[in-house]
Amino acid sequence: MDPSPGATPYSAPAGCPMSQQQTSLYGPEFAADPHRAYDAFRAHGPAAPIELAPGVDATLIVQHEAALRVLQNPALFARDSRRWAALREGAIPMDSPVLPMMMYRPNCLFTDGAEHLRLRKAVTESLARLNSSRLSRDVERIADYLIDQFIERGTADLLNEYAKLLPLLLFNQLFGCPGDIGDRLTRSMSAIFDGEDVLRANGELTECLMELVALKRRQPGEDITSWLIQHPAGLRDEELKDQLVMLMGAGVEPERNLIANALLLMLAGDQPGGPERRGSGMLVEDALDDVLWNNPPIANYATHYPVRDIELDGVVLKAETPVLISFAAANSDPSLTDARQTLSKGAHLAWGAGPHVCPAKSPATLIALTAIEKILNTVPDLSLAVPASGVGWRPGPFHRALISLPVRFTPTAARRTATPTQPPAPTSAQLPDPYRNAAPQPAPAGRHAAEPAKKPKGWWSSFLDVFRV
Repeated sequence: MDPSPGATPYSAPAGCPMSQQQTSLYGPEFAADPHRAYDAFRAHGPAAPIELAPGVDATLIVQHEAALRVLQNPALFARDSRRWAALREGAIPMDSPVLPMMMYRPNCLFTDGAEHLRLRKAVTESLARLNSSRLSRDVERIADYLIDQFIERGTADLLNEYAKLLPLLLFNQLFGCPGDIGDRLTRSMSAIFDGEDVLRANGELTECLMELVALKRRQPGEDITSWLIQHPAGLRDEELKDQLVMLMGAGVEPERNLIANALLLMLAGDQPGGPERRGSGMLVEDALDDVLWNNPPIANYATHYPVRDIELDGVVLKAETPVLISFAAANSDPSLTDARQTLSKGAHLAWGAGPHVCPAKSPATLIALTAIEKILNTVPDLSLAVPASGVGWRPGPFHRALISLPVRFTPTAARRTATPTQPPAPTSAQLPDPYRNAAPQPAPAGRHAAEPAKKPKGWWSSFLDVFRV
């Protein structure tokens, strides 16, 4: 399923009554102004009925205090999606674009109690082995490689050519992926995030991660995959695969949105008429805090399932139905006026709360900080190529994500010689998806007809050709 230009996997058919509903979180209207919807929801109570995708109903928590009550009460609100009655009864389409983000996997995101503690301990203690200096160097090296792909053009799309690719390549590095596995991992994860042919993408993702686990059992290294294998929790192969899926899911989409949204915030200060809090002179740390408050990268997620019917300030949350937390709505709750005025780092819910609070807050912040500083220092005259008010936001119920971030700057020479097999840099205003391998080129005249065409390389293989790591 490859959406046509301008379409999204969440779009309702033209003329369908569903497209007119105010409660859907997957259409372009919601993406353009989600806070208008949050304000309307909040006016009627702490939670509101919503539609995540065609045929997928849920409840969205939109008040800060109510969000904390759900997040901090695992005895009443479970995370195991096998409790989801509609999915269990076959009422949810198996090709629904939201299923990869909601279906059960044996990882610490979808488990409860002792099992959650066992899996979370393996993840947190493996992440704790990351060296911050090495992590910064890895980010800078990948950033240098990506910047070299467009620095000679004088124009770029910092979402699709930088913020979107950097976390994916970084996780290939952190997981210890060889070239072929890393290329497939990059391709399948991007398809899942974009809602494209999710059943095929999920199958490819499973296949390549199981290959990686088998490889690291034979040849361990200094990487997260090997550390998870070596952990005393004794994770089975299926559990190992799904911890890796969880780490990528929790790290790639949020990270790319955090980087891109903060860059938009900082670059918008170069244009007249921007909001007073924006400005090119603001510190990167302040820009990140602003984004976490006002445009959190994952806006609506943390799906819970009430173990019984529960009344929450007059709203009944039905047992075994999905209840999502709107981090964006909770952060804009009027009850947080004082905290919002100072953008207190401890009050927003962008990192979650309770037993499932994000275990990678520090490395995630370091990655975004390093990536933003690298691009701003390398391309000092970076400016938006469109008005800040004209950027588009990608439809979808879970994220707050740009469609693109076009910029311009003074062209300069690339610092490294690019390998001839690397994916070609986009040149048109309508940039292609950089995750897909380039189409095979026709054989030159005189080439033997039976000679097989050389398989084009993906981003990770091409990166490894430049940086022998």
